[in-house]
Amino acid sequence: MGTSELVMEQARRIETDLIAIRRELHRFPELSFEESRTAAAVAAELTRLGLEPRTGVGGYGVVADLKGGREGPLIALRADMDALPVTEETGLPFSSEHPGVMHACGHDVHTSVLIGAARILTEHRAGLSGTVRFIFQSAEEILAGAKAMIEQGVMDGVDEIYGLHNLPSLPAGTVSVKPGVLMGSIDRLEIRIEGKGGHGGYPHACIDPIVAASAVVMALQTAVSREIPPTRGAVVTIGTIHAGTANNIIPDTVELTGTVRNLDNEWREKMPGIVERIVADTCKAYRCEAKVTYIRQVPPVMNDETCTRHVVEAADRLIGRENRFEPDPMTYGEDFAEYTEFANGCFFWLGSGPRSGADEAAGLHSPRFNPDESCIALGAAMLADIALQRLSS
Repeated sequence: MGTSELVMEQARRIETDLIAIRRELHRFPELSFEESRTAAAVAAELTRLGLEPRTGVGGYGVVADLKGGREGPLIALRADMDALPVTEETGLPFSSEHPGVMHACGHDVHTSVLIGAARILTEHRAGLSGTVRFIFQSAEEILAGAKAMIEQGVMDGVDEIYGLHNLPSLPAGTVSVKPGVLMGSIDRLEIRIEGKGGHGGYPHACIDPIVAASAVVMALQTAVSREIPPTRGAVVTIGTIHAGTANNIIPDTVELTGTVRNLDNEWREKMPGIVERIVADTCKAYRCEAKVTYIRQVPPVMNDETCTRHVVEAADRLIGRENRFEPDPMTYGEDFAEYTEFANGCFFWLGSGPRSGADEAAGLHSPRFNPDESCIALGAAMLADIALQRLSS
């Protein structure tokens, strides 16, 4: 039996345990920087494997190193642990017991996958030429956990880093990966529009910021449709509008927040100027003033070509070329991108959707999100196989 076949056999052997771990995590989801119970469960699992986990790294992050029998590179494997402020609607027997909080993005799956990879790799410890670092990260959903862990040294000495995200639009039993840009950058947009409030029945005596805000929302769409080439990939979305106290009062101010995504770093650099010009000029036409706060959050997820080849080879060994796909870049975002500022790496999609094309899965962040749990064993095998091949003697 080859190494990859052995890894897949090991993953299947522990699959029931990993699913049980995932369901327990799913029952007790925790929001970003609140993952105390999850972190304790992870640390307990790693301790049982004979590792010495460090806890409280960058919030509730957990880190453990598996040192092989010989010297060699340091390969990091990362999973995220936090949940979302979503009320679950799956009706599953292991549904969230924390009202208004749900693992609607599958970080419970990712945590279980990395625990599984750790279990597999500890059985190969003596044959490793190097070290595997297991990184269990908090606060991915608010794009703060990776930076916090990096500030506390989690990337010190790391030569390569690998991670994954489940994808319900991809059937379980498959993997999707590509070199170069995989996901877009994420930036936050905050806009405050100032007018002059007054009586809603006497609007000519006011300067209406709500009308200006309505125009701003529409005008911002031209930042993508009329200024950025369609081949470059960008999104501007306004997600919140807050203003007013009564139906017959024109308020003084309107506050908007949004997200900006770019697949191209050149256009990411240009976007703040474009947004500020559109907002300012539009508000001026309505006699209002505007303040734009443009907050850079994370860069695009960029996969190193060599690291991607290692993921491709692992997928082809474990599931066959016919079950590996190359995705189009997506304007989702991930703070895994912060790690690849310090070491080459690769992030890939793990299919978690129905195996039958006739079924339609609820998407990420949906209250009905329900991944196919068979993806957990494959994810564990993928991460373990990548590390084994990179550290084989």
